Amino acid sequence: MKKLLPLTLYTRQLLALLLFFSSCFSSDVFAQEQQKEQEQKKEYNYPQKKLKALRIAEAPKIDGALDEAVWQNAEIATDFIQNRPTPGPMEKHKTEVRILYDDAAIYVGAIMHDVSQDSIFMELGRRDNLGNTDWFGVFLDTYNDEINGFGFFVTPAGVQLDARYSSNGEDFSWNAVWESSARLEGTNWVAELKIPYSAIRFSSKPEQLWGLNFMRNRQSTRKGFFWNYVDPANNGFVNQWGKLTGIENVEAPLRLSFTPYLSGITNSYPVFKEGSEEVSYKQDFNFSGGMDLKYGINDAFTLDMTLIPDFSQVQSDNQVLNLTPFEVQFNENRPFFMEGTELFNKGDFFYSRRIGGIPVNYDIDTKVKYAGYEVIENPLETKMINGTKVSGRTQSGLGVGIFNAVVGRQYATLENGEGERIEVETQPLTNYNITVLDQSLKNNSYVTLVNTNVMRQGSTYDANLTGVVFRLANKGNKYAINGKAALSQRYFSEETDLGYMYRIGVGKVSGNFTYNFSHTVESDTYNPNDLGLLFTPNSVEERVHLQYNIFKPFWKMLNLYTNVGAVYERRYEPDAFQNFVIYSNVNGTFKNFWNAGAWLEVEPVKTNDFFEPRVDNRHYVFPANNNVGAWVSTDYRKKFALDVNASYRVFNENERKTFNYAISPRYRVNNQLSFNYSYSRNMRFDDIGYANSFDPDLENDDKLERRVIFGLRDVLTTSNTISGSYIFNNRMSLSLRARHYWSSAKYDRFYNLALAGQLEPDVYPQGYKGRFEDRNHNINYNAFNVDVVYSWWFAPGSEISVVWKNAISERGSQVESQYFDNFSRTLSAPQNNTFSLKILYYLDYLTLKSKLKKS
Repeated sequence: MKKLLPLTLYTRQLLALLLFFSSCFSSDVFAQEQQKEQEQKKEYNYPQKKLKALRIAEAPKIDGALDEAVWQNAEIATDFIQNRPTPGPMEKHKTEVRILYDDAAIYVGAIMHDVSQDSIFMELGRRDNLGNTDWFGVFLDTYNDEINGFGFFVTPAGVQLDARYSSNGEDFSWNAVWESSARLEGTNWVAELKIPYSAIRFSSKPEQLWGLNFMRNRQSTRKGFFWNYVDPANNGFVNQWGKLTGIENVEAPLRLSFTPYLSGITNSYPVFKEGSEEVSYKQDFNFSGGMDLKYGINDAFTLDMTLIPDFSQVQSDNQVLNLTPFEVQFNENRPFFMEGTELFNKGDFFYSRRIGGIPVNYDIDTKVKYAGYEVIENPLETKMINGTKVSGRTQSGLGVGIFNAVVGRQYATLENGEGERIEVETQPLTNYNITVLDQSLKNNSYVTLVNTNVMRQGSTYDANLTGVVFRLANKGNKYAINGKAALSQRYFSEETDLGYMYRIGVGKVSGNFTYNFSHTVESDTYNPNDLGLLFTPNSVEERVHLQYNIFKPFWKMLNLYTNVGAVYERRYEPDAFQNFVIYSNVNGTFKNFWNAGAWLEVEPVKTNDFFEPRVDNRHYVFPANNNVGAWVSTDYRKKFALDVNASYRVFNENERKTFNYAISPRYRVNNQLSFNYSYSRNMRFDDIGYANSFDPDLENDDKLERRVIFGLRDVLTTSNTISGSYIFNNRMSLSLRARHYWSSAKYDRFYNLALAGQLEPDVYPQGYKGRFEDRNHNINYNAFNVDVVYSWWFAPGSEISVVWKNAISERGSQVESQYFDNFSRTLSAPQNNTFSLKILYYLDYLTLKSKLKKS
């Protein structure tokens, strides 16, 4: 049996308080909430709605004017019900929606009544980017499984948005090709949508039954309304939609489209001369082309393929100074890896930045294997050759996804003292593959099988992971059990590393009061990082999470969300206490539409950090600490809005403390021009962290264990980001983003990490026979990026984009004390400039066929 941590009186009191809090909720409070929920159901017991679509012989013109006679013959969906900020009341300003269909598409016409044109907000924005605007959306659950769906949205300014819905939530990175138009008519605004069958997937049944919902956002009052009532206290979203009937004898069309591209890139980058501070610039020009292809294999499955992809125009990563033992997780900005990946992200086993990321053999041994050589060039990224996705869902609710990508070889250039150069392979030809089987079940439940596989040419190891994810809810979707399990395998030439993990959780998922208890185990050999991402393996975690939400206005609040919980962690191997955290959070919206929140984290006892030492079987005794923070956001409807947050963390160790604050004003000049600015400051005083590790001098040191040196340091970080956009119309935009990040670490003294995890004063970097006398651990790091993007969607699915990027990265050991002196020096550092032009053109087979027939 695993030993429990001896707890202090203070800790016992906190645990007792938490247990008391939990028991209260599980008895009296729970009973009260049961009664409240029953009363609320009686108050707003709205039945599920149905709407019948009307078949038409001639398609209406998509112009935002519902003046064709067929619109008047269709059934009307109206009487929308408020979802936010007050769930339940009926709308005062009517919304009327009609649906038509033919053999090619479904057509949605909506009239949003209002009091005046001034109350209709219509800020322009880029595609998939909502601003300060009204909008109308239609939701389709084409397989009626109550888990997966599509969303199509349009604003009064004609801006389009689309999204996919799954058990992973809402995904706006998915894009489809469809038509829409919007216009103002008196005191109303009208939206007209054409959603071709090629943009969605559905079964081959002669009579279709789809899940259906509509939503209207009225920005002047910040109220949201659904046609079929969506109760925020009920778990799930797609399972709360109505039904669409009447669609009969339609067939999925031949879904075949091509999106070829042409790209021209010019790049100016610095070249450093060995042994000299002189810098020269080299110019490169590259002209390339490629293509994306989509093919409907049948009514349910689609093939997506990209050949010779070009990701040169994606937004620059937010580079940071990383002093932690963990890698930095970057956002995914590449379209191919963002669109339609909801199946592949099940279970969080897939981290797409692995593909095209740092070469697997990036670290080159120049001490032994390549002694006498130094690295001249070592690219940080690998190049993807092609990628393929096959995904879809059968009539029985079985989702199938297959993802495959191939990355080419990558080489580093090494040079010896005689000027001889060699190339060393850092990344072999590599195949990445993901297979997913996802079965939808009743009551918003599912079970999913995931397999990820990495195969590398040559002697570099291969990797495989097989996982299961599930969620099983009761009939009323009020209680659920969920979990996942996985087996990781890494195949080396002489051995195979096996590891496993599992997590099981159970709790109440619907209602004002919810709770969850979970147990997680990650073995010491579990490693999904060849195609996934895991920061802290080798642990056993127990977690309790209690949440109470108020969705109706009270006092000065429109809503309030609160939670409290605790996490207890032990090391899996060897068995040892690792961490204990108690946390709490409260946030809500005021009646003036300001949002605010506060949070608290308490680590009441000393914990054991097994990762910071970066040496096996060593740990650092982390001090007890308290962390408190708060944030506030003003009303985004106003021209000027402000976000502010701050936190303070104090440690029971020396004068160690951390203070963070950030301020982010935003200003909307008009419906076309807007600016955002963000300033953040992080100050870690008397911070303690890893500095170096080395083997002892066996002749003069009686301590045979590996020396691990920690440093006492002040780490100061400042970040400035300004962004702005000018939207010419709903198809053309110009945007600017500039970010300067400055972080410095200044060391004061050093310690040796004892075997018991305590820190002992040490003479480092002095002593040790002068091995480290010239070692300066101070860091002054700057990253400066500018991204300017012009985009013109000149036709559906077709785009011309022009991008200019400027990048500076500088790292030294001389810490600057003044921001502007540091910034000025950064701007004079060597820079990388990239200018690119890219043309995408969408070609649909059916459209081309129709045009050829007419000609």
